[in-house]
Amino acid sequence: MTTNAKADVPHGAAAPFDINLLDRLMDEAGIDVLLATSKHAVQYLLGGHRFFFFDYMDAIGTDRYLPIVAYFKGHPEMTAYVGNEMENYVNEISPFWPAELRLKAWGVGDAIALAAAHIRKAGLPAARIGVEASFMPGSGFTAIQSQLPGAAIVDALLVLERLRARKSDAELDDLRVASDKVVDAMLSVLPHLREGSSKNDITQLIKEAEVSRGLNFEYCLIAMGSSLNRSPSPQSWRRGEPLSLDSGGNFGGYIGDVARMAVLGEPDAELVDLLGEIEAIQQKARSVVAPGTIGKAIYDAVDSDLKNSPNSKHLRFCAHGMGLITHEAPRLTSTGPVPYEATDALLPLETGMVISIETTLLHPRRGFIKLEDTIAVMPHGYEAFGDQGRGWNVVA
Repeated sequence: MTTNAKADVPHGAAAPFDINLLDRLMDEAGIDVLLATSKHAVQYLLGGHRFFFFDYMDAIGTDRYLPIVAYFKGHPEMTAYVGNEMENYVNEISPFWPAELRLKAWGVGDAIALAAAHIRKAGLPAARIGVEASFMPGSGFTAIQSQLPGAAIVDALLVLERLRARKSDAELDDLRVASDKVVDAMLSVLPHLREGSSKNDITQLIKEAEVSRGLNFEYCLIAMGSSLNRSPSPQSWRRGEPLSLDSGGNFGGYIGDVARMAVLGEPDAELVDLLGEIEAIQQKARSVVAPGTIGKAIYDAVDSDLKNSPNSKHLRFCAHGMGLITHEAPRLTSTGPVPYEATDALLPLETGMVISIETTLLHPRRGFIKLEDTIAVMPHGYEAFGDQGRGWNVVA
């Protein structure tokens, strides 16, 4: 799957996702018709298409772009795509797979009206319509209730999360490339740094390095010295200080999110020990990742290390799903930095799931020290993407 492009599938071709799984998930949730409206869900259901014109911002005029994939349970041949009028240009070059295309929408009201018209025309049961509640604007809810007054509107977010949880080989390739390129970009920048380089300077260099490698730069959380502040700023790097780089780069719509450490001059013994402890925790967490392992086993594997560490008050650990968005399924904890339910903690890991594992030390004297790794569940156990540069990367 690639950003701003789509799989070469003609009208009416087989859907580029597991329709049997989607039908089962919709049946379990009691959903008759699914209306996917988030950019990432639409991209997934269309086999990679993400309209380039609205890739950066959705706003236009007094309204906003709202793509919709309408899917009827058990009837993939009835799938419709509602998009913007300019998406006809894309369709001429690489046709969208749904047989029903309604590429005439300029705003939320237009898009909902076109989707509702398709639902009425289909003549299939639509008593319960599933929407992505977090990604549907308020005007969209109002429009659906007005256009389809007899239907019950329910949240379908978890249905789509479950559908995307197991990555295909192509998706894993995109995540592998994204992770590798993010780390490569970080390591390529380090030789150009010196004492006095600012966080602003370093962030800009990393952005340029990621873009030059074909990534869409998303962010760089950056901390140096004893400060725990990770925003870019004029703060300058001094000899002996640690530098934490935690950057997200997007490839094909999939996020590479990796954290690595550097130091200006050789690290002292304390820094070596601190990063060594973080590395040991990371390796323990990774060691249990395999198909069939219960999700919370990742947390159980490091629980005693976190509690018994002399730095226990300052250690933070998190494992979360990765893919088209960060912190997607599998969701393994309800006590992490991003609030959600631990819906997958007691479920087995499955081949194709991708997990970000991160250990952070908020040291009161030495600052922000962190490793974050991207781990894919594979038939034989796991594979780590972008696994280079894990120790202290020394800038002379």
